[in-house]
Amino acid sequence: MNQVKIQIPSLIENIRVIESFIDNSKDEFEFEDDIYGNIMVAVTESVNNAIRHGNKFDKDKNVYLSLQVENNKLLFEVADEGPGFDYENLPDPTAPENLENPGGRGIFLMRNLCDEVNFLDEGKKVQLIFNILPSQNGSSN
Repeated sequence: MNQVKIQIPSLIENIRVIESFIDNSKDEFEFEDDIYGNIMVAVTESVNNAIRHGNKFDKDKNVYLSLQVENNKLLFEVADEGPGFDYENLPDPTAPENLENPGGRGIFLMRNLCDEVNFLDEGKKVQLIFNILPSQNGSSN
């Protein structure tokens, strides 16, 4: 099993660190370009939510990101130190009354970009799962 982890203080500018983490992971684990964009959007959105909504921009609280690669899956886990949230009862961002709202689309995006999204620990942790194809020839470039 391959796993990498990172921990960042809850500052929006640390999204750049997360983008670098994803770029480095792409190089290390050689996942395909066709899911790279989905991963970048979904994972940075999840970290952004953890900073904004979970940790309420408290720089003394951290966001934890891990990537585990196994069984033709990429499993990203994002955790914060906030109180959690009710992920079962979120407003539908596609409902007519919500179309003009500036926020509220992050989890909708994650669910549409990932193969699977799971919320754990009362919403303090989210798993973003992407299916990947097994290596075609077994060799790396």
